[in-house]
Amino acid sequence: MNLIQLLLPLCDNDGHPFPQSMYLQVRDELTEQFGGITTYVRSPAEGVWKEGQSDAVKDEIVIYEVMTKELDRGWWKEFRERLERLFRQESVVVRAIPMDML
Repeated sequence: MNLIQLLLPLCDNDGHPFPQSMYLQVRDELTEQFGGITTYVRSPAEGVWKEGQSDAVKDEIVIYEVMTKELDRGWWKEFRERLERLFRQESVVVRAIPMDML
C-alpha cells in the first residue's frame, strides 16, 4: 500500500487566496480516481524553505492524502504537472510513502 500526499498552496505568489472551487476540483478528481481522500484543511500547515542566499520563503498549505495499492508514476507525474499549472507554481510536492496496513 502507498500513501500519496499532495501539498497544495493556499495562496498564489502574490498572496491572493485561491478559490475553494480549485480544491474541490482536485478533491473530486482524486475521490473518483481512488475511491476516497483525506484532507487536512482546518489548520493550514506552513512550509518554509530557502532559495539560494535569500531569506526563507513561506507557504501556507493544505494536505490531501489518498491510499493506493498500485503506484502509477506516470499518472502522478501528469497530475502533478496539471496541479502546477492550476496553482501557478514552479513545483507542487506530491510524495509517495510506502505503508503497511495494521
